[in-house]
Amino acid sequence: MLYLVPPLLDGFAVTLRLTTGAALLALPVAIAAGLARLAPWRAVRWPATAYVEVFRGSSALVQLFWFYFVLPLFGLNLSAIAVGVLVLGLNTGAYGAEIVRGAILAVPRGQWEAALTLNLTAWQTMRRVVLPQALPAMLPPAGNLLIELLKNTALVSLITLTDLTFRAQTLRSETLKTETIFTLVLVMYFGTALMLTALMRGLEALLSRGLERGGVR
Repeated sequence: MLYLVPPLLDGFAVTLRLTTGAALLALPVAIAAGLARLAPWRAVRWPATAYVEVFRGSSALVQLFWFYFVLPLFGLNLSAIAVGVLVLGLNTGAYGAEIVRGAILAVPRGQWEAALTLNLTAWQTMRRVVLPQALPAMLPPAGNLLIELLKNTALVSLITLTDLTFRAQTLRSETLKTETIFTLVLVMYFGTALMLTALMRGLEALLSRGLERGGVR
């Protein structure tokens, strides 16, 4: 069984690269799109809405195929790893934008009005009053989304990337040790998901510390 581990770890390294790269892309995209969807200007709000609806309303697998096979027809060639990071990041960012928007809208209206009476600017209100309350509410669904991103990396095996799933399928065809290989893969995915969950819970506890119910730091 031990000889199966090194090739699986090679694939796992690709999976982690994809997850990390896509998460780093999804974070600013989600924040920007979520805030843009709350903007009072249509020129800002409509493009953000279109982006969110397109990426949420279509299959991530089809998006991968489109970026990998169709974009070259328009003269834009991207490597498989670039396509994986870009598509998974944009897809996750679209769902993350709704998390950001929902958490901000969940902040009681009285908090906004109190900031207005203190003559705080819109940016000061967002930074000092709204976001400190919204961020802890974002983290639980964001943690779930991060785990979904990890699982969605398995799709990139269909665009020639040798991730963990691709390595497992190759080893299975070579050795026929299906139960051993996919048990190892299951453990790798599950262990990584547990670590991500623990990380997000720790971050949630850190951000929630000192935050009173309905108040600010």
